[in-house]
Amino acid sequence: MVIYNGRKVAVVTGANRGIGFEICKELAELGLEVILTSRDEEKGKAACRRLQDRKLPVQYHQMDVRYKDSIYRLSAFLKKEIGRCDILVNNAGIFPDAQNAGGDEWPSVFTTPVDTVRTAMETNVYGPMQVCQAIVPLMIKNNYGRIVNLSSGMGQLTYMNGHCPGYRISKTGINALTRILSEELKDYNILINSMCPGWVKTEMGGQGATREVREGADTAIWLATLSDGGPSGKFFRDRKVFVW
Repeated sequence: MVIYNGRKVAVVTGANRGIGFEICKELAELGLEVILTSRDEEKGKAACRRLQDRKLPVQYHQMDVRYKDSIYRLSAFLKKEIGRCDILVNNAGIFPDAQNAGGDEWPSVFTTPVDTVRTAMETNVYGPMQVCQAIVPLMIKNNYGRIVNLSSGMGQLTYMNGHCPGYRISKTGINALTRILSEELKDYNILINSMCPGWVKTEMGGQGATREVREGADTAIWLATLSDGGPSGKFFRDRKVFVW
């Protein structure tokens, strides 16, 4: 087991609110050293202080997953100041299709600007890919890693429906990234999985959602703390395998 000052180190992206914030809290409560990251530095620091006020081992680092320079500043910090990253939760994500919704109708693929899909891909797929490119070498060096990619049932090919092409295509993309990473890292003690949190009461999900934030975070916590030899390259919901 790889440790830092007596604790494993976890990085959570997009963690100033919602599911990401809950994941930070619960991992810290388990005794991990947590690096809470966010695009907005002011909001991220405020969220971090809320956890530090509870005496939880959480520190803040700004990172916008859309920008390589921002990602590599975090990577440089990890390499210089800590020397490892044991857990990575790629939680940062957006739902840009909502801006094209009209009334009760979700946007059609025929009316959605390509830029909406491109925007979704930049944050929901290219971002996690670049974060992994920057951080996974530390996991390889220490022969230990757990990566959790936040996906969605809306990205399932098996039950793919119409509308919201930006979000759907990007979540299918993060699932593909999970499979690729798992295959390329199969010779190391690094486990990579996707998970669907369900429809959760967050800023993105809205208050009409059916799940509380803690329910949405549960599977991510489980995957982030898998024992050696656990599953990899799978898609989960409620700690059970979810069809692609």
